[in-house]
Amino acid sequence: MISQKIRKTIQSGWIIVVALLLFGCNSNPEPQWPDITQEHKPWTRWWWMGNAVNNQDLTRQMELYREANLGGVEITPIYGVAGYEDQFTDFLSPEWMEKLEHTLAEGERLNLGIDMATGTGWPFGGPWIGENEASKRLYYKTYEVNGGERLSENISYTQESFLRSINNTIYELHGFLRAEGEETEGTMDQPLRNPENDPVNISDIQQPLRENDNLQELAIEQVRFEKSLPLTALMAYSENDEVINLTEQVDENGTLDWEAPAGNWTLYALFSGLHGKTVERAAPGGEGFVIDHFSNSALQHYLATFDSSFTDHNIGSLRSFFNDSYEVDDAEGEANWTPDFFTAFEEKRGYDLKGHLPALLEEQHTEIGIRVLTDYRETISELLLEKFTEPWDEWSEQHGALIRNQAHGSPANILDLYAASDIPETEGTDIIRAKMASSAANVTGKQLISSEAATWLDEHFSSSLSDVKRAVDRFFVSGINHTFYHGTAYSPAEDEWPGWLFYAAVHFNERNPFWNQFADFNSYVSRVQSFLQSGTPDNDILMYFPIYDQWAEPGPGLLRHFDGGLEDVADRSFLKMGAELMVERGYSFDFVSDLQLENTAFEENHLKTEGGSYQTIVVPKSRFIPLPTFQNLVKLAEEGATVISFGGLPKDVPGLVDLEERQRQFDTLVNQLRFEATEREDVEEAIIGEGRFIRSESLEALLNYSQIERESMTDLGLQFMRRNHDSGHVYFITNWGDEKIDQWIQLSIQDESAHIFDPSQEKSGVAAFREMIENDSEIYLQLDPGESRIVKTFNSGSSSSTYPYFSSSGEAQSISGPWTLSFVDGGPGLPAEQQVDSPVLWTDFDEELYHRFSGTAHYQTTFEIPSESHDGWLLNLGEVHEGAIIYINDEKAGTLIGPEYELLIKPEWLLDEQNDLTIEVSNLMANRISWMEREGIQWKKFYNVNFPARLGANRNRQGIFDASGWSPRPSGLAGPVTLTPVKLFKPEDS
Repeated sequence: MISQKIRKTIQSGWIIVVALLLFGCNSNPEPQWPDITQEHKPWTRWWWMGNAVNNQDLTRQMELYREANLGGVEITPIYGVAGYEDQFTDFLSPEWMEKLEHTLAEGERLNLGIDMATGTGWPFGGPWIGENEASKRLYYKTYEVNGGERLSENISYTQESFLRSINNTIYELHGFLRAEGEETEGTMDQPLRNPENDPVNISDIQQPLRENDNLQELAIEQVRFEKSLPLTALMAYSENDEVINLTEQVDENGTLDWEAPAGNWTLYALFSGLHGKTVERAAPGGEGFVIDHFSNSALQHYLATFDSSFTDHNIGSLRSFFNDSYEVDDAEGEANWTPDFFTAFEEKRGYDLKGHLPALLEEQHTEIGIRVLTDYRETISELLLEKFTEPWDEWSEQHGALIRNQAHGSPANILDLYAASDIPETEGTDIIRAKMASSAANVTGKQLISSEAATWLDEHFSSSLSDVKRAVDRFFVSGINHTFYHGTAYSPAEDEWPGWLFYAAVHFNERNPFWNQFADFNSYVSRVQSFLQSGTPDNDILMYFPIYDQWAEPGPGLLRHFDGGLEDVADRSFLKMGAELMVERGYSFDFVSDLQLENTAFEENHLKTEGGSYQTIVVPKSRFIPLPTFQNLVKLAEEGATVISFGGLPKDVPGLVDLEERQRQFDTLVNQLRFEATEREDVEEAIIGEGRFIRSESLEALLNYSQIERESMTDLGLQFMRRNHDSGHVYFITNWGDEKIDQWIQLSIQDESAHIFDPSQEKSGVAAFREMIENDSEIYLQLDPGESRIVKTFNSGSSSSTYPYFSSSGEAQSISGPWTLSFVDGGPGLPAEQQVDSPVLWTDFDEELYHRFSGTAHYQTTFEIPSESHDGWLLNLGEVHEGAIIYINDEKAGTLIGPEYELLIKPEWLLDEQNDLTIEVSNLMANRISWMEREGIQWKKFYNVNFPARLGANRNRQGIFDASGWSPRPSGLAGPVTLTPVKLFKPEDS
C-alpha cells in the first residue's frame, strides 16, 4: 500500500508511446512504458550558497531543470560566495521565506517537486541553540580515598577550551578524501594546519557564538570555552563492591562532606559538558551549535523556530523535510550524553547505571563491562529513535510533509531509524550500505528509497555521465529507486564560468558540457525508476543484523557508529562470508532488525513482514542475541519457518539485568533444538514444530539445502534487482563485466513470457523467453558492457518475440569522410573550424585554444546508403571523450554516454543517396579549469571549504584543489566511425 502521505504527492506525467519493430507473430499485448511521474524522475540537491538567491534566477534555473527532465529539487542552504556578501540572506528570515514561497509556487507551475533540509548544512542546529539544547559530552575524574579519611581536594572539572575552524585547517587531509594507499598527514581529531593562514584563537571568538559577525569567514566546526562544569553524579566504589551515591554530599564549592568507611574507595565524579559541535557548512543565519539528538526538548526548541517562521507563509506544496547523515561525532570527542540519560537508562534497562560506572568507563573488556557498555549503547540507540527521528516525523506530518532521512553514521541501529522515515536515504558506493536503507523500506513497506548519488566519483571536473550511470545503477541493484544527484549549486546568470560550486564533485549544472546529454540520461533514470517504484520487493532472504555483538565490542569511546558499510564489524564473517557472498552469488536478501522481527509472522508458507514476503531467515554467527528475538525465531520455526544458523547459534543474551534468568530461558530454548545429520555432511538440522533450524559453517550450503534459488546471471558479471508485480516479476539487469552478453540468461522464477525494455534507447518488445525444468526460466539478452535492461515477466502469454535481436550480417564499413569539425558551445573561446580526413580528437591539434576548450563540437560528414539490403546497421563511434548525440539527416537518432558507443540505425532513417551524419561530442570541464588555474583566473571564491581535492596529487601546498599541472584530457571523437550491417534473428532458432 502507498502511504497516504506519499499518495498525495504523486502527480501524473506524460505517456511515452513506443513504436515497435515487429518480428514474427505474437499473442501478447505489446509492451508499454509506465506513465512518467514527478517522482519517477531523478531529483537533485540544490545548494543555496549564502542564500544569495533572487526570484529571476530561481525561476531561470528551475526552468532549466524541467527541460533537463529533473523531477524536483531539495533546497539546502549552504555557505556563501565571496563578493556577494551584500546578497546574503539569513536562513528562515522573512526575506528567506519569501524566496521559499516563490520557489514552491514555481515548483507547482513547472511540475517540479520541492524538498528542503530542516536546517542549513548538517546536522540540525543553529544560532538559537544554546548550551542547554546543544550536544553534550560526558567528562569524568576519579579520586582515591582510604577508610577513615576525607577527600582533601574539591570535586571539580574545568572544561578546556577548544576551537576547530576551517579558516586555519587543511580539511582535505582529515582522511576521508584520501586516495587509496595515501598516508594522511592529519587526523579527524588533530587536522593538519594550513601554513598560509593566521590561526584563529579561542580568544578571538565571542560568546555567545551568534555575536560573532564573521561566522561565514571563520567557518567554525567545533568550539568549547573554558568553563567549570556542574557535577552530574559522584559515586564511591569499594574494593568489596560496595557502592555509595555521594552526589548530595557535595556542596556548591565542590567540597565533599563524607568520611570513607573502612577499606579502599574509588570515587567517580561525572560532569556534563558541551561537545561543541557546530553546524557544518552552515549558511548565513544557520551558524551555531548542533542539537542534542537524545533530547526531545532540544529538538522541539529547535523546530519551534521553523514553526514561527512558517507562520503566515504557504508551504503546503513542500513534499518533504530532509536530514543529512548524523555526522555529529566527526569531531574531537563524542556527543555521548544527555541530561536525562540516567533516568532513561533505568527506565529502559531496569537498573541504575550509576552503580556500574567503573565497568562502563574503564573496565569495558571485562564480562560485566561488555554488558554495561551494550546496555548504554542500546539506550543511546533508542533515544535517537524516540527523541529525534520519530518526533521529527510527527512534526513534519503536522506541516503536511514527509521526512527523508539519512540514518547512516548514527550511534544506533540504523535499520530502525531508516524504518521510522517516510523516505530512507543512503549515499556512497557500497552495496551493503545502500541495502541497509532499502532493506528497512522493503521490510516495513515504504514505497520510495532515495540516494545521495554521485557525491565523489572522481576528481572535480573529471566525471562523465558514464561514471554517473554506473553509480546510479549500483544504487538500483541495491534496491534504491529515487535518485538525488549531489548535486547542483544555485548560480546567478551573471557569474562567470564555472559559476558557483559546492565543494564535492560531481557538478550537475548547465555550465557542465555534459548538460547537453543530461536530459536524455535523466530519461533513462526516469524509465528505470518508473518500474522500480512499482510493485513490491521480491527478496527471498531475511538476514538478521547482529547489532548486539557490535554494541558489545569495546572501542576508543563509548559510542559505536554504524555507517551502513559495516567495514568495522567485530566479526567480518558476517560481511565477507555472509552479506557480500550473497551479493556476489546472486541471492536476494534484506537485512532485518530485532524490532522489525517483532512484526514478522509465518503465513502461507512464507515469512511475512509489514512490507515483504520471504522464504527464510539467516542468523549469522554472533555471540549475543536478545531473548525475545530468539523466542520469536523459535516461534516462527514452530509455525513452519526455516531458520538458517550460519556459523553456529548465538551463545548468550546481552545486557546485565536479570541475566541469570534470561540466560536460563535462552539455554532452555537452545537445548530443545536437537540437531541431527542430514544427507549433506556439512549441514545439520533440528526439526521443531512445523519448521526447523539448520546450521553449517557454509552459508551457501545452507541456502542450497533450503532450496533458495539464486540468480546465476551474476556469474557472468551481471547484477540485478527483482520486484513483484500483479502478474509476474520485474528485473533491473545491468552488465558490469567487460564482455558483451549475447546469450540465454537463466532466471530463478517460473513465468511464461517476458517483455524487455531498453531504458537508454526507449526500445521495447516481447522477449525471447522459455521455461526450464526445476521452476526456472530463460530469457535471451544482448547487453554491451555498461548497458542495462528492464525485464518484466508474466505468468501468462506467448513467448514469440518481437524484441529486436540483431546479429552481424557483414563486415564493418568505415565512414571515411571528409569531416568538418566545428565548435558550437563552450569556452574560454570557440576554436576555429577544421576540415579533417577522419575524426580526430580536438586536443590532438597543436594550438593552445583546443587544449583549454571545454564544451561541445560537431563532427559532420555524409555517407552513402549501403547498397545491400539489411535489417539495419550498427553505428560504432569508436573512441569518444566523453558523450555524444547522433543526428542523421538532421533528426536526432540517439544519445551515447559510454563506455560503449554503438547505436542501431534503422533503414527508414536513411532517406537519400547521400545522408548527413552529425556527431555532437561534449567533453569534461577539466581542460578549461586547468587553463584557468595556470592563468591565475580566480574561481575558488567560496567561504568555508574552498576548495578540497579528492586526490592527494591534486592538492597544492595549502592543501586545496589545484589543476594547474594537468595535461589536456583527451576530448572529442577519435573514431574510427563504422557501419556494420545487421539482421534480425529469432534466438529460439539460434
